[in-house]
Amino acid sequence: MTISEENYIKVIYHLSQVSPKGVNTNAIAGMLDTKASSVTDMLKKLSDKDLVSYQKYQGVTLTENGFRSAKMIVRKHRLWEVFLVEKLGFAWDEVHDIAEELEHIKSETLINKLDEYLDFPAFDPHGDPIPDVNGVIKKVNKLLLSEVELRKEYQCVGVKHSSSEFLQYLDKQKIALGSKIIVKEKESFDDTLLVEVNSKEITISNKIANNLYVH
Repeated sequence: MTISEENYIKVIYHLSQVSPKGVNTNAIAGMLDTKASSVTDMLKKLSDKDLVSYQKYQGVTLTENGFRSAKMIVRKHRLWEVFLVEKLGFAWDEVHDIAEELEHIKSETLINKLDEYLDFPAFDPHGDPIPDVNGVIKKVNKLLLSEVELRKEYQCVGVKHSSSEFLQYLDKQKIALGSKIIVKEKESFDDTLLVEVNSKEITISNKIANNLYVH
């Protein structure tokens, strides 16, 4: 696959987590910042390679080959993010764009050696699961902070969106993977939360609470 084809496969994979019955071409165009007509042209190419199943007006799904290929791209991306944070000292809000470039390296031997070097991590620095060499993904029961019970202790295990701005906000609030969080109060008017994070009380908006995963 070309780099462009790999990017399409990965975007379809991520969108299919929300729309498993078929991904809309406009959604793909929005994610890749391109025209719907360009998406249609690419989908025809991917269909010819048996990577997607596409019928006009019915959305697109990944074939078995496409699903496997997409998970391997995601595997490379997330392993590189672990390497950049744990071994090179990057912050978790700095690694996405670099990993976007590194994920297109073709050598499976290199990626498997990287996995071994990192001691086979199951999750990336944002809490997202890393597919293993066979494409198996470890499942974790998690829920959004906005959905938790009051006065019960939870642990931060991931973020729904990993934009630099959001991750920098979490850094300012000293919220990271593994942080202990207790929701002490919830405002009925706007669902703002008063939470205790690592023994410190702070106020969190509903928008933030809807982007934090806990367990």
